[in-house]
Amino acid sequence: MRIMSVDFGDSRTGIAVCDKSEFLASPLTVIFEKNFDRCLEKTAELAKKEQAELLVVGYPKNMNNTVGERAEKCALFGEKLEELTGIKVVMWDERCTTVSAHNYLNEVNVRGKKRKNVVDAVAAVIILESYMGYRKNSGSQS
Repeated sequence: MRIMSVDFGDSRTGIAVCDKSEFLASPLTVIFEKNFDRCLEKTAELAKKEQAELLVVGYPKNMNNTVGERAEKCALFGEKLEELTGIKVVMWDERCTTVSAHNYLNEVNVRGKKRKNVVDAVAAVIILESYMGYRKNSGSQS
């Protein structure tokens, strides 16, 4: 199944996709957009262009497992994205993905402006890899 993941942010939104066999997750792009509705439209266009069959949106719960303002905004984004595309959206716990993305970029020595431009796409890959691992280990198809 072709799955696309979204690391929604207020000014940068990372996008990643996997191959049909759900073996490899790859960064696709970063959408540089501060307007919620325009970001939603651009994400929906990418989902259609990439022929996504399932969308996974990062859900940034607090470390104590509560839902804060940021998670609520991401949930609204996911809800609107599903309405706009007709593609099922799964909200996926993304705690620490941006930290993991920064750690990965440290390891491969990506710095400065280039780092800022790719960290959200790398975070989207981490979200997608986590979700694909869940599907593989649980036998889940949703």
